[in-house]
Amino acid sequence: MARIDRFTGLSEFLAVAGHASFRAAAAELQVTPAAVSQAVRALELRLGQPLFQRTTRTVTLTDAGAALIERLRPATGEIDEALDILAAQRRRPAGHLRLSVPRIALDLAVVPALADFRRAYPDIVVELDVNDALVDVAGERFDAGIRIGEFIERDMVAVRLTPAFRWVVVGAPSYFAARGRPQVPQDLTGHDCIRYRYPTARSIYRWQFQRQGRDYSLDPPGGIIVNDHLTVIRLARTGVGLAYTADLVAACELASGELEEVLAPHLPTKAGLFLYFPAKNQEQPKLRAFIDAMTRFARVAWPSAPAP
Repeated sequence: MARIDRFTGLSEFLAVAGHASFRAAAAELQVTPAAVSQAVRALELRLGQPLFQRTTRTVTLTDAGAALIERLRPATGEIDEALDILAAQRRRPAGHLRLSVPRIALDLAVVPALADFRRAYPDIVVELDVNDALVDVAGERFDAGIRIGEFIERDMVAVRLTPAFRWVVVGAPSYFAARGRPQVPQDLTGHDCIRYRYPTARSIYRWQFQRQGRDYSLDPPGGIIVNDHLTVIRLARTGVGLAYTADLVAACELASGELEEVLAPHLPTKAGLFLYFPAKNQEQPKLRAFIDAMTRFARVAWPSAPAP
């Protein structure tokens, strides 16, 4: 005995229910109205009850038909989405990719990887919104964001871009020659510090330290306040004051001797930068391509870091 496919007739049933018309359903399915009518009739016979009430002018669902359509709609939505995702994966990634990026992530991750990404995916337009404030990527319609790990919501998918970093207090040799070196964070009260103001919140960033494994913060004195993190580094190189930054951000200046580190035993370590996004977004071909490009870059740029 031949096995009956339980899904036979469901496409025709859904089309008729959607259009309230056998003729319109046939046009959608590109078959004859007779073929649609036959398929629905066979489904009704298998189920043992009518699904539509038919008159010469109208086609309406019976109670059984309405109950069936109510149960089928969520499943058909998921099937359509799965098919759309597979079809999209076969197409060349394209579209508008909106990213929320803090200033320090530009040179550490985004700018070095962007040229290769654009060459590989010329049909993707990349829009960078440079913003150090915390951003609701879903609410503000970003495809993804980049932030320090501790600031990312737990319900987000996060992909590591850099290794963990240490906060550092740095200054130019000329500054230390003139002003001396602080030995403990409390000594900063006698120094000039270049302070950072959040562009959006407008508050002054408090420098973070550790004492006996516990975090605490200070608002050090200083005659210069800026709202761009990399400008803090450039100013520190001139000798006008001390700067608070990540060791990765100041790595070149520390290696060249343009800046020197102080207070190392008192500085905390942070998780590093991560690309993050809502789980549903990662099925977009444009974002999937960017995720793959950034993880490849991270493996090359930071070979000793944990796997992304």
